[in-house]
Amino acid sequence: MDEQPLYAETVRLFGYVSDHNFDALAELCDDDFGIVDLGTEGQSIMIRNRAEWENWFHTLFGNLSAMQAQTHTDIIDYKVRVGADMAYSVVEFCQHLVLGGKHGKFYCVVTIIWKTVADGSWKESRWHVSLLRTDWE
Repeated sequence: MDEQPLYAETVRLFGYVSDHNFDALAELCDDDFGIVDLGTEGQSIMIRNRAEWENWFHTLFGNLSAMQAQTHTDIIDYKVRVGADMAYSVVEFCQHLVLGGKHGKFYCVVTIIWKTVADGSWKESRWHVSLLRTDWE
């Protein structure tokens, strides 16, 4: 998987979330059409613009830090189609949440729309995730 187009960017995106690295995440993401993400109760959250996006991630990272929660992501499957200036990937992944001695596993699938920008690099332009199942240990 790691040699496929946009895989490295996808790994970086997940890593920035795990590290609560807002600035690096913001640089990689434009989210022109908003995102659909998961709320803390597993519900879908619609984020329509950049201000909502920034508020969402500042709040999420603040809450995770306050709870002393640790997260990381395992990519299970990765597929991508790349055009001249746009691409999309479908990523099955497991988001791990370690909190107070409990380990939650959130199995998800996300469709990511990517676009090229003026310098030729790729940015995430749309994110839409669905929760498939949750396991707690």
